[in-house]
Amino acid sequence: MKKLTIFVVSDSVGETGEAAVKAVVSQFRPNFEKVRIRKFPHIANVDVLEKIVQIAIANEATIVFTLVEKQMRQALQKIAAEYKVHAIDLLGSMLDLIETSFDEMPLQKPGLVHQLDDDYFKKIEAIEFAVKFDDGQDPRGILLADIVLVGVSRTSKTPLSQYLAHKRYKVANVPLVPEVEPPAELMQIDPKKCFGLVITPEKLNNIRKERLITLGLTENAFYAQHARIEQEISYFYSIVDKIGCRTIDVTNRAVEETAHKIIDMLELDCR
Repeated sequence: MKKLTIFVVSDSVGETGEAAVKAVVSQFRPNFEKVRIRKFPHIANVDVLEKIVQIAIANEATIVFTLVEKQMRQALQKIAAEYKVHAIDLLGSMLDLIETSFDEMPLQKPGLVHQLDDDYFKKIEAIEFAVKFDDGQDPRGILLADIVLVGVSRTSKTPLSQYLAHKRYKVANVPLVPEVEPPAELMQIDPKKCFGLVITPEKLNNIRKERLITLGLTENAFYAQHARIEQEISYFYSIVDKIGCRTIDVTNRAVEETAHKIIDMLELDCR
């Protein structure tokens, strides 16, 4: 049974080369198990390249490489040609193209695509914050948040919090229910960072009915009755008036649209 051995040579961890090889091999699925992939990661000097080529000869292997340093790429191509080993350069052509287009040398630093920068960590921190302080679970988050969202049930507080978190904002959201006293922290924050989400009674009635149906409950439950919705919205306005925060009508707005409106308001405040 014919088998194919592919060496993936990289100056980083080799994930890019391995993924590329697997993507190609997957197009020959009946032969998938016949392909052996062996990685040679963190290759940093030319001497090692010659040893890899010699091992490739012994194993009748093809070499696929992702080396960002031009000197290393050229060296491997030269050694492979001398030994008549087939070697495929995955990055070289693209690096040369972009270098020519921008008239600028690449950094030639291995593993940059895998480095976790400060922006990434801020995003993860914001997402974790949104989860921890979702739906008023812990009022302490109100004082720590960049943005505080308040509104009655089913006004998209949670999905909006998550969307804003992906934009690196720490968001806490608090449901307003007439029977529950709002957290004292709401009255201590800067009103400019708090946003009340409001929706028309008709739209909210439809949303809540659909929600009840998905839960296997009757759509005539108290939760979706017009009188109850009117009561909640009236209570909502009484609280946002005390806070002194701005309100946004989310009736016909997508979460993304609401998020960008909030961000625009915050940026205007900073000018």
